[in-house]
Amino acid sequence: MKKLDKLILGTFLGPFLLTFIVVDFILLTVNMLKYFDEIFGKDLPFMVYMELIGYFVISISPMALPLAVLLSSLMTFGNLGEHFELTAIKSSGISLIRALLPIGVFVVFLTFLAFYSNNYLVPRVNLKTFSLLYDIRMKSPALDIKEGVFYNGIPNYSIKVNKKLDEVRLRDVLIYDHTKGQGNIHIILADSGRMEPFFNDRYMQLTLYNGYSYQEGGGQRGVREKPVTFDRTKFSTNKMVFSLDAFEMNRTPEDLWSNNRSIKNISEIKLDLDSMDREHNQWLFVNYANTEASYPYFGKVRKLTPPRDIMVKKQRADSLRNLKYLEENQAILEENMKNRPQTKEEERASASDQQASNSDRQGNAGEEIAVEEITEEQLVDTLVAEAGGISAKDSVQAMVDTMEQVPLPSMQANSPGITPIQMEQLAKVTEEEKAKLDSLRGTQRYQISAASGALTNARNIKNNFSTNKTRIDNLVREYRRFQISMYQKYTQAIACFVMFLIGAPLGAIIKKGGLGMPVLVSIIFFILYYMLTITGEKWAKEGLADPLFGTSFSILMLLPFGLFFLKQARKDARLFEPDFYVGLFEKVKAMIPEIRLRKKLKEEVL
Repeated sequence: MKKLDKLILGTFLGPFLLTFIVVDFILLTVNMLKYFDEIFGKDLPFMVYMELIGYFVISISPMALPLAVLLSSLMTFGNLGEHFELTAIKSSGISLIRALLPIGVFVVFLTFLAFYSNNYLVPRVNLKTFSLLYDIRMKSPALDIKEGVFYNGIPNYSIKVNKKLDEVRLRDVLIYDHTKGQGNIHIILADSGRMEPFFNDRYMQLTLYNGYSYQEGGGQRGVREKPVTFDRTKFSTNKMVFSLDAFEMNRTPEDLWSNNRSIKNISEIKLDLDSMDREHNQWLFVNYANTEASYPYFGKVRKLTPPRDIMVKKQRADSLRNLKYLEENQAILEENMKNRPQTKEEERASASDQQASNSDRQGNAGEEIAVEEITEEQLVDTLVAEAGGISAKDSVQAMVDTMEQVPLPSMQANSPGITPIQMEQLAKVTEEEKAKLDSLRGTQRYQISAASGALTNARNIKNNFSTNKTRIDNLVREYRRFQISMYQKYTQAIACFVMFLIGAPLGAIIKKGGLGMPVLVSIIFFILYYMLTITGEKWAKEGLADPLFGTSFSILMLLPFGLFFLKQARKDARLFEPDFYVGLFEKVKAMIPEIRLRKKLKEEVL
């Protein structure tokens, strides 16, 4: 590495680390504000807060890296341009591309590091973050009894203290005891009291002085029943012990969030996508299979078959499921095959194998014994023959012959499942009786009944289709979200390189270092990047765009800016200087008379 590369890279690393820490702290503050009411005020240990903050710092680092690269690269080349070091580099014959090379190599390495962090480190951290946040949310707030306000933090008790002398001594105490779950039937009043925790703050003892205890019986009072009892007890000292287990934070297993897409890497997301695709195809096949049954009238003359692609996916899924079943139960199948009694063909084959092995031992190498191979179909035929005396093909042919011999119902029946007795009864019906029966269809009662049945059937079909459509839409929407989560691991890493393409040439053009103009320009481009990212992901979630295009939408929109700034920086363009726009305005102003003159000459010629 040359001295120039060391100089440029050393100038870049300092601002990069500083800006990364600052940006990470800003994003951490914004992220912590979402959970401020849930995590503070619960008397948690300091290490729990530090653990949660550490998880948040790692989880938001993919969003902080692009902004840190943009700001640091802009500051680095802005400082080089402001102190004319970039001009000296170019005057010595070194191009701008060569000057960008050391930081570019570092950013490429940082891009790969960001990808591996998004794919392996961040999912594990998200899992621990979700688990810790859930435990903090489930923890009850710290014991904080305020004056004149009912406190319900202790389960099954409601406590009101009109005056607190300090954290221990209380005055004018009112307690509602709800341990029996029958309402306010037990009330305790006391002039004063003391509240003292003990046994490592796991229990609290409340000692009450000079009070009364009112308790009403819990029976249901009826018309003929005796009135419920009512007890009033006066006490000079009454000690109550409350368990504070609700104030302890219990850690739940992390497996509860195993299905969340934020805690999965790319390989795990691909497995979930494959499972969801098979489930989606299965529901489509079920809908096609059940739709024909929903229309019994049209189903008599028309068949509704699933499309070919659905059938191919279903066959592939079924074959994979069968292979998985065979792999999981291979040992059981082999054990059953060993314990199965041998057939005659297998006995002959085993005897032939035994003779062949004996002949080999005796040195009869020239003799060969032909062993008859038994196919799977022959094995099935043999098993069936031993069980029933016929082969599998014969049994199938017998079933076909039996079905062909069954007489089909006549067209007069026009209804499936008619017995021969019913056929005889229908044959005895005269033409007049048939006409009388047919005339019943024209009655108002029959028409109302038919219309009511048709409406009920239509409503059932509509509800069934609505339920299936909602189920499939939810599955497709979840499928798209998993795809977005997978592509984000690539796009967030590539965003670091895109921000470098924008920041480095822009700094060379602006030629301003420090935290003034670079910070302003960086914030503008980062807000633009964030807005484009949110818009593309929203399009992908709603199905308006492909998930790959939606997640890479911000990169595709900002990449032309980077290439444009790089081209202008190579030409030493002064895009951010007033003289550039003044000169551009003068050129346009000078072109207007020339355009008018050309137009006038053209009119004179015509």
